[in-house]
Amino acid sequence: MASTVTSEPSTNSPASSRPGYGQLLRTRGAWTFLLPGFAARQPFAMLTLSIVLLVQHTTGSYGAAGAAAAVTGVSMALFAPYSGRLADRYGQRTVLIPGVLVHTLSGVGLTVLALAHAPLWALFAAAVPTGASVPQVGPMVRARWGAKLKGSPLMTTAAAFESVTDELTFVVGPLLATALCTAVHPAGGLLTEATLTLVGGLLFAAQRGTQPPVAPAGHARVEHAPALRVPGVRVLIVTFLGIGSVFGGMQVSLAAFTESIGEPGLNGVLYGVFAAGNMLSGVVCGAVAWKVAPQRRLLVGYAALALAASGLWAAHSVLLLAGLGLLVGMCIAPALITGYTLVEGLVPAGARTEAFTWLTGAVALGQAAAVTVAGQLEDRVGGGAGFLVPMAGTVLALVTLVALRSRLVAPARERTVARGVGHREPVAVD
Repeated sequence: MASTVTSEPSTNSPASSRPGYGQLLRTRGAWTFLLPGFAARQPFAMLTLSIVLLVQHTTGSYGAAGAAAAVTGVSMALFAPYSGRLADRYGQRTVLIPGVLVHTLSGVGLTVLALAHAPLWALFAAAVPTGASVPQVGPMVRARWGAKLKGSPLMTTAAAFESVTDELTFVVGPLLATALCTAVHPAGGLLTEATLTLVGGLLFAAQRGTQPPVAPAGHARVEHAPALRVPGVRVLIVTFLGIGSVFGGMQVSLAAFTESIGEPGLNGVLYGVFAAGNMLSGVVCGAVAWKVAPQRRLLVGYAALALAASGLWAAHSVLLLAGLGLLVGMCIAPALITGYTLVEGLVPAGARTEAFTWLTGAVALGQAAAVTVAGQLEDRVGGGAGFLVPMAGTVLALVTLVALRSRLVAPARERTVARGVGHREPVAVD
């Protein structure tokens, strides 16, 4: 299985247990899926904000804009795990190509309806396929790393690298979406998102040689048992819902704040600062040879995230929001990286793409709920009330994580070195 402690005797598995980005990026064939994968996942960071800015422009309501974005996020969260399961069973290319085409057409349709001032129900109808067909490129890239590294100590570095890549897209994406929607045309962000999805997704799908192998038909029942049956995955889903509440709450609340001070262009800058903090801490997190068990790291990091997010609602200046946003971003990356790393020990190799999509979908679902609630709060209360959403989401998720932390320990069957009932045995994935 991919979670054994012995790694391949190749350049893909360094002799040293200390992780390193240089060693990771020298993995044979890595660049063939990293570059197109980066292009294909860039639109994900643009989608929600582009919808919010377009619909707010055409309706004048942050509540309506948040609701339309939320329908997209909920659709993605519901359909993403099934997309991941199909990718595990039939191959990534088979699932990706039709998904890319449907998403592009749906995004263009949503844009046309919004510009035509269609009723809100029509926007919701177009938002469903737009969200349901979002290509799950990030989980697919993570699954390719898992197939390449096969239990190497570099798996933690790979998880960190992917988090950094995700956050780089969340630095560039909001800035690009804001610039296009405010300086070019309100529909510019969503149309660009659809175009990048089409081009990047097809290029990524063309990389057949690096996609994880599909299990033989005789092993399908074992290898493709639903990832949701793993108790630890369910705990991580709640944890990632809280992270999604930070993304969604900040997107709407920052947009409302910058609009209220007459500087809408600062929205992308402030959100970019938040994402930059996430990216920088992700770089550091992946470069450290951790001695602390990942379960404990997740608890400590998530407590710091909840504490930092709880201060956002009290900030009423650009500089203070930028500073707090940077701090919140720095707390998110360790939680994301550790959560994805834990999947390596909790889930069989044949179900990992599905597990990753459950986590990605949880972020999207938390984001969807957050943009809806934050939009309503900004419309009805104002004064930064939307920032209460990240606080509530992270605190509730932290309580769940503390109560169910024992479920994050990998079962003995996943490791040949873990025998008996010693659930405190460290998981040797980092």
